[in-house]
Amino acid sequence: MALPGLRARCRTAATLGIQCTSKRSCIGGQGQGQDQSKTRPGAQPPPGSRSAALYVHWPYCEKRCYYCNFNKYIPRRLDEDAMRTCLVQEATTLLKLSGVQRINSVFFGGGTPSLASPYTVASVLEAIAQNTHLPAKAEVTLEANPTSSKASRLAAFQVAGINRISIGIQSLDDTELQLLGRTHSASEALGTLEEARRLYPGRTSVDLMFGLPGQQVEPWLGQLQELLSRCDDHVSLYQLTLERGTTLFAQVQRGTLPSPDPETAAQMYQDGREVLREAGFRQYEVSNFARNEALSSHNWTYWQGGQYIGVGPGAHGRFVPQGDGGSLREARIQTLEPDNWMKEVSVFGHGTRKRVPLGELELLEEVLALGLRTDIGITHQHWLQFEPHLSLWEVFGESEEVRELQSQGLLLLDPRGLRCSWKGLAVLDTILLRLLLQLQNAWENRSPPTFKVTKSGAASPRGDSCFKYDLD
Repeated sequence: MALPGLRARCRTAATLGIQCTSKRSCIGGQGQGQDQSKTRPGAQPPPGSRSAALYVHWPYCEKRCYYCNFNKYIPRRLDEDAMRTCLVQEATTLLKLSGVQRINSVFFGGGTPSLASPYTVASVLEAIAQNTHLPAKAEVTLEANPTSSKASRLAAFQVAGINRISIGIQSLDDTELQLLGRTHSASEALGTLEEARRLYPGRTSVDLMFGLPGQQVEPWLGQLQELLSRCDDHVSLYQLTLERGTTLFAQVQRGTLPSPDPETAAQMYQDGREVLREAGFRQYEVSNFARNEALSSHNWTYWQGGQYIGVGPGAHGRFVPQGDGGSLREARIQTLEPDNWMKEVSVFGHGTRKRVPLGELELLEEVLALGLRTDIGITHQHWLQFEPHLSLWEVFGESEEVRELQSQGLLLLDPRGLRCSWKGLAVLDTILLRLLLQLQNAWENRSPPTFKVTKSGAASPRGDSCFKYDLD
């Protein structure tokens, strides 16, 4: 069984070109006939609207974990005042450039943002509120490692404006934590979780990894059960990915550690999904599970193809730059190395290193790839917000590939839209490859829209109060 693109601690706005970002039907443990539209968090408005999510990347850590190849640094000397000033300046610049009128959520990721001072967090949030509308109840998440998240510090972050905590527990086995290069013990992790739940009830998320070298199914399921006896309403399961250049990769290459077994990892994932479903969690995204509607609205913006602004070294963003007369959504990547990024922000107001306008097909590919990660998938209405002239039925309705996937019980295409089944979510990579090829073929063979003159006058763009038009 091919696992659908799971990554250890995948914080997409800082690390990926296509978000997997973030987060966030009739499947996912709810029963195939049940409508879940009422539990869908914050359905995104049309792509051209002026709302977005905002991601802030804190690039520093106390130590680099042995599995991690994210954009993070171990500073010899940290000038937090300078970093704070630049985060505020870049947030201000990009908000003005985007023309965004409302920020729906903020996510402080890293790195280890719980190492930042609460004052830095408060300063960034104040800058956002001064330059756009930040609702009082907007979700504001902070990633935290147990060793940097004592009770008093968690309370200080709450005062600064944080209302949701995501804890990188990763394992409840001390031997595994040492193998991963983590700086906390299992007991410290559980202590941090207890304090976080006390301060952020219903808004504390935990990460658990699987597929480690030598890891077995039953002991790992025991960890999951232990975590479920103590956790809040949100759990993320991430498969270890051996990344070139990391300590774990080198150890496996040298043979000092066994290579992770993909079949064992697949079994962990499948069994873990079942355990979480039985515990009342909805699998609302490939790696993410929630109960009591505690879904991550920030990550949901990624998966629904919404706009988001990336602030900080190496952060990624997707928005239409209204400030310079842009009309296409751009993929933007900030300068990776913190010192160089700060120099650029000081001179230009932002540290954007790369801007890539997204074509119509590229945007549709992202909408498809990200939307299918969720249990709701892609509704017809949502698709038409991005492509009003080529419906899901026209792209996939006559496809033999889609018919085969439907007959295998992996995919559903019906009046609600396009989505994976519970079974299909576990093999999303395989499904997605076939659907992307189908989308590309449909795009190349599409007929351009034709316009008819109606009784009210000549053909004109939709929304014109003087004229109407019809599309063949």
